[in-house]
Amino acid sequence: MTDIDPKFFLVMRRVRELAEDGSTAAQFAALLAALRQLGSSDPDLEAALELEDRESLQQFLHEWKTSRRKIPEQDAEVFHRAMKAFRKRLKLMRLDDESSIGGGPMSSGRSSGILGIRAPDAYPAEVWLELVYQGRLVDAGDGLYELPSHE
Repeated sequence: MTDIDPKFFLVMRRVRELAEDGSTAAQFAALLAALRQLGSSDPDLEAALELEDRESLQQFLHEWKTSRRKIPEQDAEVFHRAMKAFRKRLKLMRLDDESSIGGGPMSSGRSSGILGIRAPDAYPAEVWLELVYQGRLVDAGDGLYELPSHE
């Protein structure tokens, strides 16, 4: 865990991994050390990691997913920037599709049929998988992602 670039270190994903059976004391200690190095400000999470309390970690995950607890600030920033990049790329792809030859200069144009795109490479796959888990993106298969129908 210490080899991970801090700007893509997703606390939520690491907590989900630890909440599953089979996690070792070393993994709990590594996440706790990483959180302290990143300046974690959640003493409850640190206490759950010190006690290796899987039930508390599962409760954290549930509260983060239902927005009853604020997700870690560092994760929120990464997700915000990733979603912004995704929406921008989707918008550009749609504009490019709508402006291509065949719409005719005298026509009223045509709307794009593009629903999903390949996620920007600036963020690792774990960011996109976490956004799918949160329900902010839909995995359309073959490496394509879409916005949920409610957006």
